[in-house]
Amino acid sequence: MELLISAAQVLTGPGGACIDDGAVLVSGSAIAAVGTRKEVEEVAPAGVQRASFPQGTILPGLIDCHVHLAFDASPDPVGALREADDLSLLLGMAGRAQQLLAVGVTTARDLGDRGGLSVRLRDAIAAGVLHGPRILAATAPLTPPGGHCWFLGGEVAGQEAIRNQVRRNAETGADVIKVMATGGGLTRGGAATWQSQFTTKELRLVVEEAHRTGLPVAAHAHGTAGIASAVAAGVNTVEHCTWMVEGGFEMRGDVVADLIAKEIHVCPAASPNWRRFVERFGRERAEELFGQVRWMAEQGVRLVAGTDAGVPGAMFDGFVNGLELYEHLGFPQDRILDMATVEAARALGIDADTGQLVAGYRADLLVVDGDPLRDLNALRALRLVLAGGRLYSNGTDAGW
Repeated sequence: MELLISAAQVLTGPGGACIDDGAVLVSGSAIAAVGTRKEVEEVAPAGVQRASFPQGTILPGLIDCHVHLAFDASPDPVGALREADDLSLLLGMAGRAQQLLAVGVTTARDLGDRGGLSVRLRDAIAAGVLHGPRILAATAPLTPPGGHCWFLGGEVAGQEAIRNQVRRNAETGADVIKVMATGGGLTRGGAATWQSQFTTKELRLVVEEAHRTGLPVAAHAHGTAGIASAVAAGVNTVEHCTWMVEGGFEMRGDVVADLIAKEIHVCPAASPNWRRFVERFGRERAEELFGQVRWMAEQGVRLVAGTDAGVPGAMFDGFVNGLELYEHLGFPQDRILDMATVEAARALGIDADTGQLVAGYRADLLVVDGDPLRDLNALRALRLVLAGGRLYSNGTDAGW
């Protein structure tokens, strides 16, 4: 069946491109037409279902480029994961996926789980068994023995082990290969957050093997040395990118120039709980960290939105909270929305079918009250969510 949705404006993107008094015609799982209300009504079939939002905006579905559905955002998500059996963990992941959809996230890239459960969840959603966003799954991230997130099952030591783990992930059904280029705060007893876990040569091997299987590479990298190695190795995205060194920060212009030249996207993975960071560490340290994001944007780095949902305090219903960090940093609303739609789709390699409202693309779209180009808070006033043409309403899949 078809659905014709009209609103005060249609935000087609990028750069805030809008159609006033616009409409979108959805047919099955795809967008059939986009234009003014009059234009779309002229091509709509007789008897088409209609939904009108005279004060609303239709826009592309939001994309969260960095989540961990296997983590529950509690003070100890690692402990909770290790205590859970696969069935209870999968059920929890399904519930958290629904939370993402309920706030307008129609695509989520899961960057590390246990036992390939994100692939099972992805396939169940795609088959219509469960409702949720489109999921891009990384499965087990590569890390050295005892390294960051070793408990997810991706420990590797040596070149052959690296090749085998990349192939294993690909065979499991991964959409992206995740590698922990540096340590991280979640893992007790592992490398410090700023410390490198792999050499540039080893990261290059990860990239070569992943690209051989047709998969992109996302590198978790907080430390400046690890960021430099990941960029030199040619990863597709750098996650966090906080430019840490022992005792402080060191931003490197030469590495940023390489990031830009290679068109590598950066996902700062801004927690929805970023305001608490200010309270905990003080405004000066917070502004130093957040200022790096502003600096990268000013240099021309391609930034995309992600929340790191699942780590302590990063709730799955806080996507808009995370976007508000960029507003705090002075980013214009149209750029912020691009980071969460069209630019995010480019970073994830799915821009041929999502991220914009274009005929032939997946029917991933939202309707909100108000104008998010003027006020991001409008994104909280959700009236309708479609993910792959499936209508989500009041916590359920409403079907057609």
